[in-house]
Amino acid sequence: MTAPLLFITGASSGIGQAMALEWARRGGRLALVARRGDEMRAWVQAQGWSADQAAVYVADARDLAAMAAAGRACIAAQGLPEVVIANAGISIGVDVSLEEDLGVLRAVLETNNLGMAATFQPFIAPMRERRSGRLVGIASVAGIRGLPGHAAYSLSKAGVISFCESLRVECRPYGVRVVTIAPGYIDTPLTRGNSYSMPFLMPADKFASQALDAIAAGVGLRVIPWQMGVLARLLRILPNWIYDRAVSGRARKARKSQ
Repeated sequence: MTAPLLFITGASSGIGQAMALEWARRGGRLALVARRGDEMRAWVQAQGWSADQAAVYVADARDLAAMAAAGRACIAAQGLPEVVIANAGISIGVDVSLEEDLGVLRAVLETNNLGMAATFQPFIAPMRERRSGRLVGIASVAGIRGLPGHAAYSLSKAGVISFCESLRVECRPYGVRVVTIAPGYIDTPLTRGNSYSMPFLMPADKFASQALDAIAAGVGLRVIPWQMGVLARLLRILPNWIYDRAVSGRARKARKSQ
């Protein structure tokens, strides 16, 4: 019970799974949250982890009560984590001129934003009382400047950046660090279906290593890989007319019905 504990949502695939593996490789314990409990438990068993090394909690990020309950159960069973990562997220293209896509927009915001807040909520007061801990939001470079066809995802990830910034200032006097990680294009099941070019595509295990290093350092915001950080800053300062021309012909994220 003395090894550092990581509580992470969206742990069943992609960068969540990669970060969980890297944390375990570094000797830490895991509290893994996913919607599909049986699959998550089978994966834990396949890693050869004991019950002391990893526990599974079943919750959907959109179910705020279930997320809060998972956090409380983790504290009761495993203790207060050193790091909490709100990683669960979805990315679906939308066309807001279509009424049916408003429901998709709601689902993205409920998962990526409300789910993050519900993930953090049970841990904020105990971490403040302990005067240590890391709360980590997974954003995206898509939250730095909006992309056509990605309105829901860009909106949600811009929200992650602003939410975590607000929380960072609130928690700093208590010794609790709030870290925002903004991935670029990472090779995961979420990105493999993309029909457009993905500059500086990065393997998930390499991302996980750099992300955990940034979390340990307690940085406010880190874009990974660094090349995407440079590109994102350049895009941010481009005049609108140049930016609009540059991205207007870009292929769009597939809508749910597609």
